[in-house]
Amino acid sequence: MSSKPPISTPAMAPHARGLRFLIAVAVFSAATAVAGARHGAAGQCRPVGAIVTEELYSSLFLHKDDAVCPAKGFYTYASFIRATRKFPKFGATGDLVTRRREVAAFLAQISHETTGGWATAPDGPYSWGLCYKEEISPQSSYCDATDKQWPCYPGKSYHGRGPIQISWNFNYGPAGQALGFDGLRNPELVANCSDTAFQTALWFWMTPRETKPSCHQVMVGEYRPSRADAAANRTAGFGLVTNIVNGGLECNVADDARVNNRIGFYRRYCQVLGVDVGPNLDCAHQLPY
Repeated sequence: MSSKPPISTPAMAPHARGLRFLIAVAVFSAATAVAGARHGAAGQCRPVGAIVTEELYSSLFLHKDDAVCPAKGFYTYASFIRATRKFPKFGATGDLVTRRREVAAFLAQISHETTGGWATAPDGPYSWGLCYKEEISPQSSYCDATDKQWPCYPGKSYHGRGPIQISWNFNYGPAGQALGFDGLRNPELVANCSDTAFQTALWFWMTPRETKPSCHQVMVGEYRPSRADAAANRTAGFGLVTNIVNGGLECNVADDARVNNRIGFYRRYCQVLGVDVGPNLDCAHQLPY
């Protein structure tokens, strides 16, 4: 995925980082109470905005608009919410715990893909999601010339862009078709329009592809493993989502740092949203798709 140089800023004291985290939890608790009053009784499906308020969004992505982040000002809360409205089942399937856990998983995956953090970063490594909007120094144009259904357009690069770092012509093509833009001729739109960026991330999250289930299906309990899945140990959980997103590089590998980073974001967001992380966090023993 993205090759991101480290961002150097002054370190913050551990007690200050802890205070910021406690404030985020307090903000979520208060917002949940207000959202409950606005959106009806417990157990009813509510919009994603009731799970992640604008205040909470800002507290989760503390540094996304820092001057050192190339995506400064790009990933707005309004764009995120508008994108979720195109996918009404996202964060709205199952009970409240399931809905919160799915949102936490999505935010964790896009945070890893766009992180500008490092081990000793201010506010901790998991406060730097949504810092990048485009892959830095891509190693290729990500053109699969054998794909005749979604042929590459001359001179275009299909490297990682947007929150999920969508890559390859065979993803840009159908994403654009589903969302109403020409992803093969105009892939740059994903890094130039924040609404489109979030929409492509959610399209990837919600859309099953050939032998792969969707990330949504996995997180809401709709995944039914095939015999091939069972033989490959593709068990439901956050680890299977990582397999779907980037399993070819990260899965069936012990203690992979990228997988651990995804899990770190996920643990943090689940804690803030007040849910457990569920089973099968990693994909160390899963064969990739």
